Amino acid sequence: MMDVQVWIEFLKENWLVIVVALVVLFLILNFVKTVVKWALVLVIAAFIIIYSGLSLKDLSSAVSVVTEQATSIGKDQVLNVMKNEAKDAKLTKNSDGTFTITTSNLEVTGTIGGDKVKVVSHGISLGEWKVNDTVEAFIQEATRNSK
Repeated sequence: MMDVQVWIEFLKENWLVIVVALVVLFLILNFVKTVVKWALVLVIAAFIIIYSGLSLKDLSSAVSVVTEQATSIGKDQVLNVMKNEAKDAKLTKNSDGTFTITTSNLEVTGTIGGDKVKVVSHGISLGEWKVNDTVEAFIQEATRNSK
């Protein structure tokens, strides 16, 4: 099944075509009383399915691009939060070789010496990130704060 966001965008952009098709279908069903009626209904339904299929593919790729851009912007903002909250970050080492860093807005967990961390902001998981310079500096500052 397609993403709900894709369907919403499709309906927003093509509501007029859908309304016209529904009106035509209603008129056909009310005034035509033969096999031709069902043939016309099938042709109109096929047109809408084909039309929406092409549009949904294009729309799906557009939604994917927008989602990637929003994720990138969100990641940049979280990295800025890391820089700003590093002085208040507290690191807890766990017995299994992992660590957890907490601030008022973030929770970062990972393996000591690992190259990836899991990031949670305001209780929402932002996924697993590679340890870059900013994340490494955040870990180092949290380590210093916890001594």
